[in-house]
Amino acid sequence: MEEAIPEALRRELMSERETAATPARLQDARVALGEDSKAGDRARLAATVRALLWHRRPESTICPSDAARVVGGESWRELMDVAREVAAGLARDGTIVVRQRGEDVDITTAAGPVRLARGPKWDPAGRIDPLA
Repeated sequence: MEEAIPEALRRELMSERETAATPARLQDARVALGEDSKAGDRARLAATVRALLWHRRPESTICPSDAARVVGGESWRELMDVAREVAAGLARDGTIVVRQRGEDVDITTAAGPVRLARGPKWDPAGRIDPLA
């Protein structure tokens, strides 16, 4: 599975170049793949969450560990706390919602596994600020 996620992002990056999709989606794919050497782990995790959610049906979810696996590779577990912190920020601004057992939760107080979904301020046109 770890290889499938970056491959999906590579496909996103290539398809964005070919289809002239929004610059924010293209930038998210670049940052998630590590092509922006200035982007730190937090920026890469946020970009990866957004890019992965673009590859799912609108009602689908991802796990914070999916983003951590893309950014951290074999050391992904070391990024889980940071991935949850980044998800908390994305949830605060409404880009995503955090769910546990199908219910919206506050990731800062939720114990155990959570899922991330598109939030009320998710921009269907993909104009989300890639540095948010």
